[in-house]
Amino acid sequence: MGEKYVRLYSKEHSDSMYPHEGHLLHNTSQIDLDSPDLDQFPKFANLPCLECVLKPGDMLYIPPGHWHYVKSLSVSFSVSFWWQ
Repeated sequence: MGEKYVRLYSKEHSDSMYPHEGHLLHNTSQIDLDSPDLDQFPKFANLPCLECVLKPGDMLYIPPGHWHYVKSLSVSFSVSFWWQ
């Protein structure tokens, strides 16, 4: 239901995503991806990414370790699965 904008960054660029230190938030970026502060996070400036818009019924596989940003474009619902 609904549409979502998705942006993916490769795990190869993890240092440029400025993860929080410590175990609890190690997989969360310090960068506000809606309005990145490139003075504070300069390595993020030209980072390559993949973008798409998911529509009802779409499915997206995100490889392990890849960074993702998701923003709802309308009222939406989604289900996520993690497995090994």
